[in-house]
Amino acid sequence: MAMVGVAMAFVACSSDDKSVAGIEIGNPSLAFTADFSVDYSEISSNSLAKAAAKDEPLLLDSFALDFFEVRSYSSYYVAVDIDVAKGVQLWPGEDLADSSLKVSFTDADQVAEPFKNIQLEDKGYLKEMGVSFRPAKGMSDIRGRLLINGNYVPVQYSLSWFKQFELRYHHTQIEKVSDSVANLSVVFYPRYFVDGIDFSTVEVAEDGVVYLDETRNASIWAKLNQQFISSFRPLRYGFTAVDGNTSEDYVLDIWEGIIGSLSDNTITNGDFSKDFYGWIVFDQFDGKSIASVKKEGNGEQIAKIQVTEGGKYSYSVQLIQENVALLAGKKYKCVFTIWSDVEGQITARIGAYDDYETIGFQKHVDVGTSGKSVEIEFVPKESTPFARFELNLGGEERTFYIKAVKIYRLQE
Repeated sequence: MAMVGVAMAFVACSSDDKSVAGIEIGNPSLAFTADFSVDYSEISSNSLAKAAAKDEPLLLDSFALDFFEVRSYSSYYVAVDIDVAKGVQLWPGEDLADSSLKVSFTDADQVAEPFKNIQLEDKGYLKEMGVSFRPAKGMSDIRGRLLINGNYVPVQYSLSWFKQFELRYHHTQIEKVSDSVANLSVVFYPRYFVDGIDFSTVEVAEDGVVYLDETRNASIWAKLNQQFISSFRPLRYGFTAVDGNTSEDYVLDIWEGIIGSLSDNTITNGDFSKDFYGWIVFDQFDGKSIASVKKEGNGEQIAKIQVTEGGKYSYSVQLIQENVALLAGKKYKCVFTIWSDVEGQITARIGAYDDYETIGFQKHVDVGTSGKSVEIEFVPKESTPFARFELNLGGEERTFYIKAVKIYRLQE
């Protein structure tokens, strides 16, 4: 087991002029740490690396990469002069433009000091952390022992097929260690790396080593290349191959865990049983509101949004939930119950957080003075773990009551 601790200090960046319920707009004040390790289990976790079993298919003896960038990907509720889709580079800073660190996944290196002054000052609501790597100088392969016919044989796997790659970890993959510390584990899982690959036909060189590269055992090497980056178990990744071609993808089973099963509600706390946990009530453009949750006699929880000043636009007051996971091309249904003390229209919408485009639907909804269940079927234009569901409630003074919010998939 090897671990490299990386301390990254993040600071809160919410503003006083925002009305927020449930979560803070801007990141809480947390010290972030990251560790780099090898885990021989088959279960992705944030726990310390697990020891190898006696019949482990692959044992790693040396594995290091050049670690050269940390980025954050966040949504924003203020104007920013950055490309949101590209995120914010947290390390290295401008004064360390060409800095990088060789990190070993099999040796116990500690590299906390260079990261202690990293600060997240972009007023963002964190969605992903990205960490980037390239082959380390003088360590262009992974060395270990491969189990073949009950015996371990020395093996060398070449990293010559890629120039660099980025691992993007979903915010739920960052473990909250305490109220002031969170940890991101960058873990390599050998069992995922070799899963499903038949080594019975592998050729052993005269020196007794199994070489896996572009000329020796090339077909097996190519299959391993397809599984290498996903064996770090991020939500998604992107890479640049040695020929300059680029590609990106989700790690399938991690992605499936995010999107959930058919008919699962992708809205968090849609019944408001946890108050406004997972929700944001946002005021802008002269809109003002007061948000609360009331409990009915039957035990139902109902969100009450009192719009005290309507503001300039319908979106001057918004009830928002981010991080709604959607699959492109699949039919979904959005359901919620709403009423008000004043009849009128609102706008319901599902959009993207990074370019604000509508990717699900945008629909004007008539709201009466008695409870009405609204049902909207839609097909997302793109797959994303971070769609934004919005109810735009501004424009005039009135009080809304909202309950039983659901968004679920109708098609496999």
